[in-house]
Amino acid sequence: QVQLVESGGGLVQPGGSLRLSCAASGFISNDYAIAWFRQAPGNEREGISCISSDTVGINWYAGSVRGRFRVSRDNYANSVHLQMNSLNPENTATYYCARVISGRTCERDWSTPGNYGTWGQGTQVTVSS
Repeated sequence: QVQLVESGGGLVQPGGSLRLSCAASGFISNDYAIAWFRQAPGNEREGISCISSDTVGINWYAGSVRGRFRVSRDNYANSVHLQMNSLNPENTATYYCARVISGRTCERDWSTPGNYGTWGQGTQVTVSS
């Protein structure tokens, strides 16, 4: 069964850091582009970052997180991680990882949710003092 499970969310103070993990099962995560999205109450789901397969080496970041967030793979653990630094209250949301329907490459339209066929259940990130 193809599945994604996020973990690592929680409560953090402004300026703090969190590392989210996305554990894949039922497929080899490095065979697919994997993206991170987030959704705050009342807002649309927003693409945060996308990581292509290691053989492609193309990653994308939303402008609002570039320079603060970093996406990476752990192929031994069949996982993808999202390191989030310098967090602020506007980053409060439920964070999801998603597997592209097909392909190893994060394309220019990587932030379109319809490109992804498998989603995790989400992990809550709350940034508050």
